[in-house]
Amino acid sequence: MAGMSGNAASEIVELCPLIQVFDMLESVRFYCTQLGFGIAAQSPMIETPYAHFNWALLQRGAVQLMLNTAYEGAERPPSRDAPRVAAHADTILYFACPDVDGAYRRLKAAGLALDPPAVAPYGMKQISFSDPDGYAICLQWRV
Repeated sequence: MAGMSGNAASEIVELCPLIQVFDMLESVRFYCTQLGFGIAAQSPMIETPYAHFNWALLQRGAVQLMLNTAYEGAERPPSRDAPRVAAHADTILYFACPDVDGAYRRLKAAGLALDPPAVAPYGMKQISFSDPDGYAICLQWRV
């Protein structure tokens, strides 16, 4: 590949995406409760105009995900901006999940709207759903 070096010091070994969220506490609750993440780090708690924090690093094992508030303080509108949420549909977070069937049963029992696992044409068993901000999530494992 052009621009790639054989030097081991230049290897990329991890990825930690950052996504913008409307309601930090709701998003943290979703990722921690539904997907088993924990908060590894966060910015300080802010009490006005409502209790929240603006950034969080979530972690589950070696998997990391950063959340950042889409709006600062008084800039936050009273509800989610529908076009902004719709634009998130082109971002999909794929997580490796060895027990897709078990994850499906647990998430379905927790009230998430999702279809039963299906095998994609490229051989991955998958379930798909969205987070509160409209980011698509796929749990998958090779069959």
